[in-house]
Amino acid sequence: MKQQLILAGAGAALLLSLFFFGKTVEKKQAPALPAAAQAEPAFSIDTYLQTAKQKLTVSQTGYVAALENNISRGDLKAQQTDDYKQLAAFWLDSAKDDLLYDYYIAEASKLVNTEKNLTFAARLILDNLRGEADLPKRSWKAGAAIELFDKAIELNPNNDSLKVELGSTYILGKGVAGDGQQTMKGVGILKGVIAKDSMNMEAQLALGIGDVISGQYDKAITRLPVVIKHEPGNIEAMSWLADAYAYYGDKQNAMKWYLETKRLMNNPQFSKEVDERIKKLQ
Repeated sequence: MKQQLILAGAGAALLLSLFFFGKTVEKKQAPALPAAAQAEPAFSIDTYLQTAKQKLTVSQTGYVAALENNISRGDLKAQQTDDYKQLAAFWLDSAKDDLLYDYYIAEASKLVNTEKNLTFAARLILDNLRGEADLPKRSWKAGAAIELFDKAIELNPNNDSLKVELGSTYILGKGVAGDGQQTMKGVGILKGVIAKDSMNMEAQLALGIGDVISGQYDKAITRLPVVIKHEPGNIEAMSWLADAYAYYGDKQNAMKWYLETKRLMNNPQFSKEVDERIKKLQ
């Protein structure tokens, strides 16, 4: 299962690294977002929901309104939870809106308030934010996932896997969206896990990604090969290592790892993106 997740997420990881980390590899400073991107207004889930409702049919609008009224008027947690789940199913199956599905699953999980439910919702949002190119949405998703991971960790403070995912959310969410302080917060959480278990490769990978995002390419070049040594099929680690070498100025090693990800992934769209990246190295 872990290997499947690595392979499933690797394409998104490399595509995101190409999108967010600029067009050239000559500069060695930390990659920066354009000022216009940094100035984008915050994402509002309420505004997004109201806009999505305007696209519904009359019958769909009535169905959603009835469930929302049940939630606002009800005082039974079980009934409210069920209504949230019904809304989640509607937005996923009928309206084809993954973001609102995530939102309502998260709301339901907070009412149930068990580690299992909170973790499921948090991981769902974390997985989806990996492929989110819209920075305000990415930041919102990160905040939603962080809240859920925090609640789950409160219930099980000794769960290091949750802490790794929380740290990763800070880095891959608000860190990639341009907030360096959030990246460092995620790094701090991950270092706490590493202090207890230096062989935690999930934490080492997340720290390596944080190194690339924060422009500490030399650290990434040291850390990510350790992950690959212990997990030879970890394409995500390879793709970030390739980026680290590219920005560090080591074109030969960057090309080596880009080509290795291309070989292992064996996906036409992925290969196209890798080939574009390699062209920029030449």
